[in-house]
Amino acid sequence: MTPACPRCAGPVTGGTGRRECPDHGPVPPLWRPEEASYDALVAQVHAAGSARADTPTYLPWPIGPGWAVTDLGTVGEPGDVRATMTGCSGATDLDGAVDLLVVVEEPGTGLGAARAGLPHGVTGGPPVELFDDAPQTRLRAGGLDVRLWAVPLPEDRETSAVPDTPGALFDPLADVGLDRSVLVGEASGRWLWVLVRPASALLLLGADLALADAADLGTALVEVSFAGPPPRW
Repeated sequence: MTPACPRCAGPVTGGTGRRECPDHGPVPPLWRPEEASYDALVAQVHAAGSARADTPTYLPWPIGPGWAVTDLGTVGEPGDVRATMTGCSGATDLDGAVDLLVVVEEPGTGLGAARAGLPHGVTGGPPVELFDDAPQTRLRAGGLDVRLWAVPLPEDRETSAVPDTPGALFDPLADVGLDRSVLVGEASGRWLWVLVRPASALLLLGADLALADAADLGTALVEVSFAGPPPRW
C-alpha cells in the first residue's frame, strides 16, 4: 500500500513517523488496500486493535442481503492507528444503488471532513456550530448510543479526496454534486462520520442502521461479502 494524505489523498513524503503532505504539512498517513477483501478487513481490524488505543472498524450489522464491503482504510502508523474507514454498497427498493461510508477518527485527523467534501479548518473536524442545535438522529455503534448531527454541504465545497484508484491523485475539478447526506457525532472521544449516497437513502437506513465493531464479530465475518472498485466520495 502507498501512504497518502488523509486530507487530500495526495502523496506524502518521508518515512515512518515523519510523513508530510505538500499542502497539509505533517500528517499521519492514510493506507488503503487496492481492493476490499476478507484478508484486508482482518488486517485492518488487527492493526486498529493493536494500536495504543483500540480504534473500532465499524460495519453496518447485520449486513443486508446483496450488500458488500467495498472500501477499507486506516490512518496512522503501526501501533498508532488514529482513524478507520469502512465503505459498503448495496441497494434499497426506493433508492436503488446505495453507498454507505463510516469513518471513526481521533480529532484533528481530517479524514471524515475530506470524504464529505468540506473545507478543512484548523481542527480538520466538523463545524463546531453544528452542536449548538439538537441532534437530528441517533444510532447504536458498538453498543454506544451516539447522537448525530446533519452536516450542511455548501455548493462550493471541496470535491471528494478519495480517488477512484487507491494511491492515485484525486481530481480537484471532479464534479461530485450534492448527492449525499452526512452525519457526524462523538463516540468515546472520537468523531463518528456516516455518509450516505444518495441523500434520500438516509431516511430508509436511519431507522434500522446499527454499527458493530468488526473486532467483536468473530467467525461471523466470514459471512461478509466484498466487492469493488470502491465508490468515489
